Amino acid sequence: MAAYKDLIGQKITKVTSNPGEPKTGQMWYNSTDGKLRGLGILEAWSSGSSQTIFREGGCAVMGTTTAGLICGGNSPSAPYSNKTEEYNGSGWSAGGNLGTGRAAYAGGGTQTAGLVAGGYNGSNVALSESYNGTSWSEGPDINTARRAYGACGTQTAGLLVGGYTTTASNTVEEYNGSSWTTVNSAPQGNYSGGMAGIQTSAIQIAGATNPGQACFEYDGTNWATGGSLTTGRSQGGYSGTTQDLAMAISGETPPGPKTVNCEQYNGTSWSETVNVSTAGNPSGGSPGGSTLSAFFSSGQSRPLATEEYNKSTNAITAAAWSSGNAMNTARAYLFGLGPKTAAIGAGGYLSPFTPTANSEEYNGTSWTEGNNLNTGRYGVSGFGTQTAAVVTGGNAQPPGSEFLNNNEHYDGSSWTNATAYPVSINTVGGAGTQTAGVIFGGAVSGSRSAQTSEYDGSSWTTSSPQNLNTARGLLGSGGTQTAAIGFGGSEPSASNKTETYNGSTWTVGATLINTFISRNHGGGGPNTSTTNILAAGGPPHKTEVENYDGSAWSTQPSLALGRSNLAGGGTSSSGVVFGGDSAPEVYTAATEEFTGQTETANITDFTTS
Repeated sequence: MAAYKDLIGQKITKVTSNPGEPKTGQMWYNSTDGKLRGLGILEAWSSGSSQTIFREGGCAVMGTTTAGLICGGNSPSAPYSNKTEEYNGSGWSAGGNLGTGRAAYAGGGTQTAGLVAGGYNGSNVALSESYNGTSWSEGPDINTARRAYGACGTQTAGLLVGGYTTTASNTVEEYNGSSWTTVNSAPQGNYSGGMAGIQTSAIQIAGATNPGQACFEYDGTNWATGGSLTTGRSQGGYSGTTQDLAMAISGETPPGPKTVNCEQYNGTSWSETVNVSTAGNPSGGSPGGSTLSAFFSSGQSRPLATEEYNKSTNAITAAAWSSGNAMNTARAYLFGLGPKTAAIGAGGYLSPFTPTANSEEYNGTSWTEGNNLNTGRYGVSGFGTQTAAVVTGGNAQPPGSEFLNNNEHYDGSSWTNATAYPVSINTVGGAGTQTAGVIFGGAVSGSRSAQTSEYDGSSWTTSSPQNLNTARGLLGSGGTQTAAIGFGGSEPSASNKTETYNGSTWTVGATLINTFISRNHGGGGPNTSTTNILAAGGPPHKTEVENYDGSAWSTQPSLALGRSNLAGGGTSSSGVVFGGDSAPEVYTAATEEFTGQTETANITDFTTS
């Protein structure tokens, strides 16, 4: 009998505590608790971030759980949408628009090499398009215009099967990167089913006929009958790398109820696996995914929702917001910075429009009253840390009637008046430290400012730094004096613009998905990165949250409490927001904490019986 080491290549070692980062296949004997242990396999669906727009009616979906793509479909604002969204495993961001909006169609390929064809936009479409990760370009027409077909494969080796013309079709077409060729027909006419695999090893899964359980395998030339699904369906999500490794996800069971059922195929038969939490149809699964990882997104009954499937030795905990202890004083338009274990909230106004000097500190568990600002004000901004902060400007009277140039330092205990800013200003963005900071934008005498000023702990410099490209106030911010970011704000209309600063010039970056007028995670503080930023909330009392990775904004799990004029701090993996207004003239003390997605080893006990 072979030893475990000969089979796996590792010894079963004796340890007193579990290893911190166990390897796949590793087993050990924990002598402290007398257990034989190793990594166990887990399979589960977890909640992902919401899409930016709701769509149904058969979108084209392609790619993987870390590089996915969805485009087209129906939405309330666009019956035949041309919108594209990209998924990075964390959130959704806008991609390039299709040349022709359409629904009831499918696609193949990857996020940077996608392929779509056919569909419906009032009549059946024959047009195909290819995606390069940025934009779509028109390709050759398919030979038979149709909708509700199945598709899989790659941008240069695509496969399109069945669909609906005026009746159910069994027509099959292959794509070689330059032209479509009609090949051997499928065994039966079918529509609203799915495909998984590649051009030479594919499976046609279920659909509206026969009664949505039949599956057929394709080897690039011939068709053969495959195993039947346990639960018949149409218009679901489908994933798989070959005809022997496929997955059917949710969908509609004839004559109409939606199912949460998911099944996997091993080349011979289908077996049930863990269900999605919310049934959806029509909807999209990831044909570039596998039976180890897949995503399922949007569709009827699940607007904007995304779920991810993973089968591995790691337990995956989805990113989420949780409730923290409330501030002692509810307020809006306050100054704040993080991280969530060392945050500070100061100033702001109370109802009805009463400026406050109140200052509080957060340790990740509770808020503690600190010494007050010397000047009570709202719309105050700044930068630094909980033990070395700077706040500048603001208003001390009812809105718009008195701007200030007061500047104060905080040492973790008390606030001290420091060198005043050259002009009276409020609602600026800020980044950096107490001895190397920068502020930008804001409002001066009611007008939006583009001015940028640097601070060395004792004096302000405004002659060297370049101004923002777009003047605005109420913007979010973060980073350092030589690598800052400003986003959103008021021009005075709501802004979705992003700019980054390198210490001398401002460069326009990617636009926000939503428009934010709020100093979300303003002040930079310990978050010195411009590629690890959260933007949250905004008028009118939004719950939306976005993450910036240095090149694009993507969606994140939403706040529990919609609010605007809030404050916060931290990073896109560990953040905090607090205060703000949750309704007109209703100020909140609520705190919410953000934890990014995590993966931990699934250590399990083994027995010999």
